[in-house]
Amino acid sequence: MLSTLGLIVALSGLIWLTLRGMNLFISAPLCALVVALSSHLSLFNDTSGQDFVSLYMSGFSGFIQAWFFMFLLGSLFGKFMEDTGAADAIARYITDKIGMKHAVFAIVLACALLTYGGVSVFIVAFSVYPMALSLFKDANLPRRFIPAVLAFGSVTFTMTSAGSPEIQNWIPIKYLGTSPYAAWQESLVVALFMAVLGYFLLVKMIKKAVNNGEQFVARDGDPIEDKRHLPHPITGLIPLLVVLLLSFFLHEQLQQSALIVALLGGVLAICAINFKYFKNLTQAINLGTTGALVAIGNTAAVVGFGAVAKGTPAFQEAVALMTSIPGNELVGAAIAISVIAALTGSASGGQAIALPLVAPHYLDLGVDANQLHRVVAISSGALDTLPHNGYVVTTVRAICGEKHQDAYWPLAVLTVCVPLLGVALVLGLFIWF
Repeated sequence: MLSTLGLIVALSGLIWLTLRGMNLFISAPLCALVVALSSHLSLFNDTSGQDFVSLYMSGFSGFIQAWFFMFLLGSLFGKFMEDTGAADAIARYITDKIGMKHAVFAIVLACALLTYGGVSVFIVAFSVYPMALSLFKDANLPRRFIPAVLAFGSVTFTMTSAGSPEIQNWIPIKYLGTSPYAAWQESLVVALFMAVLGYFLLVKMIKKAVNNGEQFVARDGDPIEDKRHLPHPITGLIPLLVVLLLSFFLHEQLQQSALIVALLGGVLAICAINFKYFKNLTQAINLGTTGALVAIGNTAAVVGFGAVAKGTPAFQEAVALMTSIPGNELVGAAIAISVIAALTGSASGGQAIALPLVAPHYLDLGVDANQLHRVVAISSGALDTLPHNGYVVTTVRAICGEKHQDAYWPLAVLTVCVPLLGVALVLGLFIWF
């Protein structure tokens, strides 16, 4: 009972501290300490390795060990796309074709193309934000909605869809023996549903704010628009195609490692094609590596919290309860993954913790691996974006310079409510059709 209470209090505290603006590197281990104390775990030097420090650091370092090269290469790819102007070229081409009055749609589409092209969702936010800021300024739209627009285009209908190079679609391969294209037909239906519904809600929320008198407010630290000559948009699309094609042809042989090769191919392609357009290659490398460390560090900090929670009796009881839910096994899997992703504040971290526990259980029950893959991917992208999520914190605060109180709630509608409806839809497709 005390363990369960401690877990609930710690998770609530982590969300509250995040909303109040505390750094995740402080709040996550602090709340994990509450979990450890309420479950009577040793603080350190336990011979079994089940003490607070060992559990937290094993989760923290284990996540970095497993995904560092994906984050690093994805960050470098995104930064190179930004520094050469290739990302701006693609974004401006889209804007020119559809017009300024569809500025929000242009930002969503740019994020979607970059995300589905293999750029890390963290780096997509870094890359597209300058364009989004410029478009919001020209259209006189309230800037507090920029994080919601960036997140909607990155972490909803693209991140967890079949074929996506994002790690949220690749982690299940290791545990289920599937491919990134698992259940692609149903995935396409769900992606279209989330895209249409989410965009409708996004436009409605922005329109309501504008009708209430909200408008764009400039700040001293806003970046100056780059007026230089940009490369042709096709030179930005080719590296994206390289990433997609390499991941497609190599995933069966290399599985997760195919993403490393694909992203490396994208980095080399952008260097080969647009080398003369680099403003400062050394600075791009430095910023790319730093961005990768910040992104993976924020996520790993919360995964460390989840690792401590995983070692408590309350967590084991919760998993046992969720995996024994009566009825269809896919429903139980969706609930289990969603709750654990919420506890860890990370879709990828939640999968990394949950799948070793739940995958064998459901496969032994005869659940179709491809269906389970898609349910796991989509459901991991719902409750993961609670306020303490690493991507949310990075995008709202570090990139957009907004406060959680102002920017989080529209983001939550698009990245929590809409994906939850997507989970319900994919379950319906698998169970009744």
